[in-house]
Amino acid sequence: MNDRARAAVDLDALFSQDGAIGRAVAGFRHRPQQVEFARAVLDAIESSGVLIAEAGTGTGKTFAYLVPALMAGGRVIVSTGTKTLQDQLFHRDLPLVRRALGVAVDVALLKGRANYVCLHHLEVAAAEGTFAAREDVAHLHKIRSFAKRTMTGDRGDCADVPESSPAWAQATSTRENCLGSACGHYQDCFVMKARKRASEADVIVVNHHLFFADVALRDEGAADLLPAANTVIFDEAHHLPDLARLFFGQSLSTTQLVELARDARLAEAQHARESSDLGDAAARVERAARDLRLALGAAAGRTALSAVRDRAGFDAALDALAARLAELAEALRGQEERAEEIRNARVRAEEFLGRIAEWREADARPREDAFGEAAAVDVVRWIEAYAQSAALYVTPLDVARIFRSQMEDAKRAWIFTSATLAVNGDFSHYQGEMGLAEARTLSWPSPYDFERQALLYVPEGLPDPNAEGYVEAVIDAAWPVVRASGGHAFLLFTSLRAMERGHDRLAGKLKAEGLDWPLFLQGSGSKNELLERFRRSPHGILVGSQSFWEGVDVKGEQLSVVVIDRLPFNPPDEPVLAACIERINRAGGNAFMDYQLPRAVIALKQGAGRLIRDETDRGALVICDPRLVEKPYGKRIWRALPPFRRTRSLAEVEAFFAARAPQVSAKE
Repeated sequence: MNDRARAAVDLDALFSQDGAIGRAVAGFRHRPQQVEFARAVLDAIESSGVLIAEAGTGTGKTFAYLVPALMAGGRVIVSTGTKTLQDQLFHRDLPLVRRALGVAVDVALLKGRANYVCLHHLEVAAAEGTFAAREDVAHLHKIRSFAKRTMTGDRGDCADVPESSPAWAQATSTRENCLGSACGHYQDCFVMKARKRASEADVIVVNHHLFFADVALRDEGAADLLPAANTVIFDEAHHLPDLARLFFGQSLSTTQLVELARDARLAEAQHARESSDLGDAAARVERAARDLRLALGAAAGRTALSAVRDRAGFDAALDALAARLAELAEALRGQEERAEEIRNARVRAEEFLGRIAEWREADARPREDAFGEAAAVDVVRWIEAYAQSAALYVTPLDVARIFRSQMEDAKRAWIFTSATLAVNGDFSHYQGEMGLAEARTLSWPSPYDFERQALLYVPEGLPDPNAEGYVEAVIDAAWPVVRASGGHAFLLFTSLRAMERGHDRLAGKLKAEGLDWPLFLQGSGSKNELLERFRRSPHGILVGSQSFWEGVDVKGEQLSVVVIDRLPFNPPDEPVLAACIERINRAGGNAFMDYQLPRAVIALKQGAGRLIRDETDRGALVICDPRLVEKPYGKRIWRALPPFRRTRSLAEVEAFFAARAPQVSAKE
């Protein structure tokens, strides 16, 4: 028997009801899909191949890729879309699989540097830092206490300080302001310890942001952040295209510039007190950064550069900022031999000047080809404006070529998996975005009996989603379902504004009927806190937006209704999307059918996936968008969803809940 056949037999045995995994996992059920998935992963590892695998809820995909990865040996990187899954893999799933297989595999957890306390910046903040509120000072003291007792420096372990506290910005480092080996705390640096630990491990658990940050650093000639690996596994791989665009592009924020000015002033106070040149130059950079934001006027959110009203004023403000940065860089260069902090600030000033030059270069690129025709635009420049700050972005539209070149730098296996990568079994959209045309693609449906367990209800009589009063109409249509289920509902909206209006309307419904049911709103607490309160609350109702569309697992009767206000098409005027649409249409394609629709389907599948999380779950998915049944493309959308029993009858939905089994377990 050859090695491949022996491995296949081993996988069958491991995933049998009384096999090693079956004995280790409480409530384990043998699923043929899980074994097939594991075998496909092992094939890809042994052949250094590329596998794209979609596995429906309940398939057991985590164990399906961990078991063959640990069996095959070699160094493995597992990258996740969220820190929640990253922690779950490291603290729960990997230890369980390692014990079940009886393999001596060394595992490390590695997060981005912003997740670790920086001893140098903590010390500087304690001595020189300025804070807007007394509470921030108290938080900094708690972080200092935490830094003395922690082994890892992971801010996630510091329960006394909220993740949103401004104190963290002064107690952590960025890639730009890290002093590296010149830092006096280098030997005790939590980031370096975590990287060293990862470099020695067999399995490293990271997240997508960190993975792409490493790729970007390698492109700049920096040392590898992540060690070389035989196998790279991306879980929650549907996030990758958008993240790749972010990390393969360039950005510069006024916040970074203000922080540079602050650090230059601190460096002067510590190491060049007799000179005022640095402080004056830094103050001019800070004013220029704030003037750049003012030049954008009333712009808010993501805005295409072409939509900036006073383009001449913006360009002048950017030119003035570049001039002030150049002056600061020169002033820093004259003092940099005094201290590493001054040299670091000079390097940052020059790097930011380079990013402004990149922005200008993108503006100067020719827009016509050799025949006088409009050339395909390879990047889009856009701005994200906040109340007090702004960020400039140069984003590549085609990341397929860039990502493909990263894959070709070494022979290794690449596994891409998620519950949502295909549209009705077709992976071409994802393959095209990621440059994976030659990858092997496989899909396994969920083992759950969706037709028996759930309904898909599309209410009748709803107006067009762009009509005035649509949100109120959504709540009016969904309320009878929420009432019939006794609460136990998620109401998911595609925008924060709609979420807030929906929450207010729902609160009015509860008050009018005298129902004292707990109503939770995204943003009123941390995501984990709200989920725990929802799980513990009888008749709980949670109103949320993007944060609750994915990565949320509430099993049992506690979540019996998921309401989605409208099909999740991204706004067509969103700068990157608009540029992609223009690029596809200019090339003769159909951007709506080939790009916008597949993205909406994948997002909708994520939201719908919150409902049925276990084979004993029952519930209703309510999609309040009439386009699902009235538009020709609607059939393509609902056919991509799990095969729920479909209805437009409210009476049928109410009867479904009236017939609910009297006792359904409410697991975590």
